[in-house]
Amino acid sequence: MDDQRDPADIGELLDRIEAGAADQSHVSIGEMMDSVGRRTFGPVVLLVGLILVTPLSGLPGMPTLMGLVMFLTLGQILVGRRHFWLPHWLVNRQVPRKKLVRGLELLRPTARTIDRMIRPRFSLLVKGPGLYVMALACMVISAFMPATEIVPFSASIAGLALMTFGLAMISKDGFLALVAWGIVLAGPVMLARIT
Repeated sequence: MDDQRDPADIGELLDRIEAGAADQSHVSIGEMMDSVGRRTFGPVVLLVGLILVTPLSGLPGMPTLMGLVMFLTLGQILVGRRHFWLPHWLVNRQVPRKKLVRGLELLRPTARTIDRMIRPRFSLLVKGPGLYVMALACMVISAFMPATEIVPFSASIAGLALMTFGLAMISKDGFLALVAWGIVLAGPVMLARIT
């Protein structure tokens, strides 16, 4: 599955995850990553973001686990590895399929709306240096993920930023990159008002 093309939008990513989870009671992180592809980091960033904005983020340890996946993945890609490696204990972690599918179904209406709006634009923000700056921002977010275990709603805000960065990467939409940066900058203010 590693050689498949990247998903074109959120809807296709959701379809791939659900298809990969068919006929199973539990789905591993590795199986989800195989479903979306491991060649580039855009789909992985989008996958981690999606997990964090679904009810799965409420599972104990899930935000920390997703932060670790993100940090290790982006770190390897930024140093030039074409395919990334993750430890078996990490990719073998499983989530209940029912919770996963429930989360995917909750996202579908929003995904359809977003998918209709995305298109390649402002390409300087999503390729070359712009791409690497986004990757570094995602690594910084991932480094703070363990703290989101104790701050209400913070994992969802971080997940929204990661999901938007990931979608910007796969769709080559620089406008989405700007939206993601806005979420990153507004996130601490939003949390201060909520908590």
